[in-house]
Amino acid sequence: FCLMAVPGKVAAFHLPPLPTVGEIIKLFRLKAQKQLSQNFLLDLRLTDKIVRQAGELKNAHVCEVGPGPGGITRSILSAGVEQLLLIEKDARFIPGLQMLSEAAPGKVRIVHGDILTYNMEKAFPKHLKKNWEDEPPDIHIIGNLPFSVSTPLIIKWLENVSKKDGPFIYGRTQMTLTFQKEVGERLTANPGAKQRSRLSIMSQHLCTVENCFVIPGQAFVPKPEVDVAVVHFTPLVQPKIEQPFELVEKVVRSVFQFRRKYCFRGIETLFPEDGRVKRTEQLMMTANVDPTLRPFQLSMSQFRNLCNTYRKMCDEDPSLFVYNYREELRQKKKTHNLRRSTSQPELTEEENQL
Repeated sequence: FCLMAVPGKVAAFHLPPLPTVGEIIKLFRLKAQKQLSQNFLLDLRLTDKIVRQAGELKNAHVCEVGPGPGGITRSILSAGVEQLLLIEKDARFIPGLQMLSEAAPGKVRIVHGDILTYNMEKAFPKHLKKNWEDEPPDIHIIGNLPFSVSTPLIIKWLENVSKKDGPFIYGRTQMTLTFQKEVGERLTANPGAKQRSRLSIMSQHLCTVENCFVIPGQAFVPKPEVDVAVVHFTPLVQPKIEQPFELVEKVVRSVFQFRRKYCFRGIETLFPEDGRVKRTEQLMMTANVDPTLRPFQLSMSQFRNLCNTYRKMCDEDPSLFVYNYREELRQKKKTHNLRRSTSQPELTEEENQL
């Protein structure tokens, strides 16, 4: 059984005959764990297709996140990579991956660990580093991510992109990752689209994001209830919003807090109750944003204006950035409870929603 990288082309590297992924699952009695939202992809045509979305991998250095039984791993090795780093949290998969490592001597390094805590700054050789303005380095991150970890992980990596640290200390490292179809749609949604969300702004202001193709749920074992999107990220040389990650995230999170209401309702939550209306009006007028637009209707340039204006307001009043709307609500509720008054006012609709 020998894998070819791309039909019609001679593979740069051939794996020797190996048990199929399905046979490895039976051999090591591997079962996908529902609590870890694991789903295996056994169709090598699909794993090859995912790997092709990453671009030219010949002689590249690749990190695969959560390789599981090793379907995508085989396709990556068949693409002729120089080095492959596998980061797998579930110890049950390590023996099957070691079998692949022995089939590709000197090419595979296996780390039994959690990608959320693994130090990616030392994952690749220093000589691969490139300047941020240069073409992306010959480094790729590929992964069929468990649904439970995909969103927190991409937010963490977007913060790394913003700060040029983590896997992006080497330059504009590219990523090819799987998400629930709905999350993939959010990552790539344009202004006005119903899927436009915080994730859309945070990813698109830092990266070129491409929704490559959708894999039907029945291609996975066990079959998830949703289809799966393959999404490719290339960090931008210049972010579309040139403000610290924490500030951008705070503004964007606030705007989308009440996504069905006018955008000014979410923006109000950036300010303490005392002076809230006046400051909200000041922010929206200076940023030239129509307060009656819905959050999903705002363009990237409007978010940029909001972030830049909010930054100036924070510079003038440093206490503003540390203000927490939810904490203020909690304190108000605590005060109300202490009064134990029968005439205690009911919470507003926004307070109940939060």
